[in-house]
Amino acid sequence: MIIDRVKLGNFFYFWNLYGQLIVHQTMGKVAKPVYHEEKAVEVLEEEIDVKDLVVFNDDINTFEHVINTLMRVCKHSAEQAEQCTMLIHYKGKCAVKTGLLEELKPMKDGICEAGIDAKII
Repeated sequence: MIIDRVKLGNFFYFWNLYGQLIVHQTMGKVAKPVYHEEKAVEVLEEEIDVKDLVVFNDDINTFEHVINTLMRVCKHSAEQAEQCTMLIHYKGKCAVKTGLLEELKPMKDGICEAGIDAKII
């Protein structure tokens, strides 16, 4: 494949993909035009249904219980669990985890077994 050409007098100088110089004498004739080859690339996109695991506030469970549950079930750090608990308390709910339904279902069940209201949305 030729990527560039230059005409000087009766000579054409071509460079291929490898940077090699090819000299062609035209003897008064016009050389063929150079075409650049393009390839169509098909991109496959896969739709993934991402869900949120939302924990809701209640007047029954303590901060400590909710923090410990998030650390145990969702593998949150202490700081992350505390921040989520504060959002749950002051905003009424918090999305504590995002992921596929198959990943979130066991976490939701674990949180609900601990007596905390949670839903996958």
